[in-house]
Amino acid sequence: ISGNSVVALLHCSFFSDSPFSIIPSRLQLFEYESVSFTCEGFNISAGWKVRSTQQILLKCSNSTVTKTCGIKYALASDSGEYWCESGEERSNTVNITVSAGAVILESPVHPVVEGDAVILHCRNKTDKQDSNFSANFYKDSFPMGTSYDGKLEIQNVSKSHEGFYKCKIHGVGESPESWVAIRRKSSAEDVAGGAVTLKNSAHSVTEGKTFTLYYLY
Repeated sequence: ISGNSVVALLHCSFFSDSPFSIIPSRLQLFEYESVSFTCEGFNISAGWKVRSTQQILLKCSNSTVTKTCGIKYALASDSGEYWCESGEERSNTVNITVSAGAVILESPVHPVVEGDAVILHCRNKTDKQDSNFSANFYKDSFPMGTSYDGKLEIQNVSKSHEGFYKCKIHGVGESPESWVAIRRKSSAEDVAGGAVTLKNSAHSVTEGKTFTLYYLY
């Protein structure tokens, strides 16, 4: 704008690689179950908190002793995305669904690495003994098949397995949907899967010069 100065104020958040863990380790809960949140790698002495898209603020202690806080009796209204914050630093996000129904789906909290296996578990709220029962599983609303022990194992997952999953127990009910994410294996993880030898010349290198390292696997 001619003759004027425009100042833009930007707010930046730094996303941390620190894992955001929940206990129990699943994305769906029955109402009145408890859930705990833990953040590793944050400077808790500076104060950290767990936040959600519902604007529920769970203030955690500034003490260096604890890294955990939670909800004692979760309600359906507590459903949403949760993450840890400390100053401008923010963890990964976890999407939690609290169901008032009788069926939930246990699925991985964090993305599954390509090539690994994943187990989905259909849970019946009234079945305290976790006995076997048949359950139908669905991906993106399309049937995947029937399991007679309430579990579905998918071997050697790929990006094509990524999607929304749910399950149904006949005569009991249907679970909410949860997103199962698949991430590609990093080059570092590929290397870690085999024997690696780091090789270079056995001579000293002059400061400022370039040298080359080779890895063999």
